[in-house]
Amino acid sequence: MALKIRLARGGSKKRPYYHVVVADVRSPRDGRFIERLGYWNPMLPKDDAARVSLDQERIQHWLDNGALPTDRVARFMADAGMITREARNNPNKAKPGKKAQEREAERKQKEEDAAAAAAEAAAAPAEEAAAEEETAAE
Repeated sequence: MALKIRLARGGSKKRPYYHVVVADVRSPRDGRFIERLGYWNPMLPKDDAARVSLDQERIQHWLDNGALPTDRVARFMADAGMITREARNNPNKAKPGKKAQEREAERKQKEEDAAAAAAEAAAAPAEEAAAEEETAAE
């Protein structure tokens, strides 16, 4: 039987409240669980001590018996100093999508074309003035 230490949602609509539970991986999110190990109240400020509460002794017992924490629960455990968790990094997530990259390339091309046209327009009167000076000198 594979076990997970995960969150089970409670609370009312738009007022979430989560219990940290150990459950079989096949049971539904808010369904049957084996034991309640703590809670998380995301409605409280992040610096509030009552935002997350974990029964560290029981969590350690279940970890020793093969239960695996989900990512969010592992974050809570790392903040409590129970486990070490390496930071995750996904540099591709911040990149814009293909369509946005195409729009950006198109916008840059238009700017370059406008700058080139402005440079040509500025150069044309200077050439005309030079040509007029040459004709006046003759």
